[in-house]
Amino acid sequence: MRDTIDTYLQHLTVIRGLAENTVQSYGFDLSFFAEFLDRHHGQITQVDEQILFIYVVELRRKGLQTSSVARNISTLRSFFDFLVQEKILADNPAALLDSPKLARKLPTVLSQAQVEALLKRPHCTDKLGFRDRTMLELLYAAGLRVSELIGLVLGDLDAQAGILRVFGKGSKERYVPLHATAVSYLLDYIRLWRPLFGPRGEFMFLNRSGQALTRQGVWKFIKRYAQEAGITQPVSPHTLRHSFATHLLEGGADLRTVQLLLGHSSIMATEIYTHVQSAQMLALHRTFHPRSSAYQPL
Repeated sequence: MRDTIDTYLQHLTVIRGLAENTVQSYGFDLSFFAEFLDRHHGQITQVDEQILFIYVVELRRKGLQTSSVARNISTLRSFFDFLVQEKILADNPAALLDSPKLARKLPTVLSQAQVEALLKRPHCTDKLGFRDRTMLELLYAAGLRVSELIGLVLGDLDAQAGILRVFGKGSKERYVPLHATAVSYLLDYIRLWRPLFGPRGEFMFLNRSGQALTRQGVWKFIKRYAQEAGITQPVSPHTLRHSFATHLLEGGADLRTVQLLLGHSSIMATEIYTHVQSAQMLALHRTFHPRSSAYQPL
């Protein structure tokens, strides 16, 4: 079982090109399932729907959240698909296993005024402040994930075209346009401030030691700036990504364009932002429909 899991994780990394964090998540779920089989003296070739049902019940008894149970089921379904492809199993015993329905939460979004207040918090008179302001500008200008931000290298910017090359989940490449303000900040950072960090590689954004930043480092400074800006709601790098998408839709962008800019493989992942369009349509209807009390003839 352990060897089979290791082979599968290598497949996810090498063949499917999944991110390291994603592969680690798969590995954690499968290790938990392997322990379950060990306790019940089961073999991978003996797994059927009944055994999987007992496993799901055990997950729930341990108090796992619905989202965690759903993730475990998805992991098992993918793992057994791989075993079928490798002819270790004839059928996927998890194929008909029902995943619990997840409550769809609307993303936390900042208002445009809140974004402006956040962007103004870093002091651009020193290297750390200018670096932080540049990163905030990029997160909001391009809707980047934090992993995409810290993975940027110098060659990813085409300043003349105003285009940023981004490697998203599964190392999928996409190109995102940048507005002039973001390009200006990024160029000034690269030319004037980045050399002061004593760079030890090609990563664009560096810590005090001249090495690549960590996800945790970015989270910490964004949280601090949000508090300084008087923003009471929780703010993370992903909050700026949500705000980017929402403000584009508010400005009239179509959902397909936002999907491409965010790097979503399926438009279903982007549809969570349609609550913005729904609110816009309701406001327009109330303003312009002839039977609306707010309507004023031209």
